[in-house]
Amino acid sequence: MIIWINGAFGSGKTQTAHELHRRIPHSFVFDPENLGFYIRKNIPKEIKRADFQDYPIWRDGNYEMLKHIDHEYDGVIIVPMTIVNREYFQEIVGKLRADNIMVNHFVLSATKETLEKRLRSRGERKNSWPARQIDRCIKAFEDEIFHQRIDTDHMSIESVVETIASLSDIKLLPDNRNKFKKRLDRVGVQLKQLRI
Repeated sequence: MIIWINGAFGSGKTQTAHELHRRIPHSFVFDPENLGFYIRKNIPKEIKRADFQDYPIWRDGNYEMLKHIDHEYDGVIIVPMTIVNREYFQEIVGKLRADNIMVNHFVLSATKETLEKRLRSRGERKNSWPARQIDRCIKAFEDEIFHQRIDTDHMSIESVVETIASLSDIKLLPDNRNKFKKRLDRVGVQLKQLRI
């Protein structure tokens, strides 16, 4: 099974993915951005594109990797990735589903104000690339192809995780960490996401 966690930047995809990973035995977090960064570093500047999702090789590569992992690995694959282009979604998620791979897709939604506040809390400026994508993401997620939305405006990460697990029919391990340990783990996830 693949759990794809979609949503605008600041919606909580990465934190949710790693919390699910902690609480789902035999699970793996797959980050499609890694292929994007590889492509970006290994393409001549004359043919570079602003968004690595616009490279067909990014979409093909992630589809093939997820198909391979699903075939070889009997655990749950967790994919935190914003994808708003309907065609690109079909080229990855649609093809996986056509291959009879179970993909549970969730959009973590929130108001523009909530998303901007969350981005500021992680050090993003008002004119940063993620902040400039908010309107585009909110509009795109109105498309019914991006169904199974979870309104996260007033939900904790724990509640989002429990909702996704329930909708995916997955039993979670108990979370016995204290507040300090939870915060420390989340800061660790945030630091690992910094791309320098």
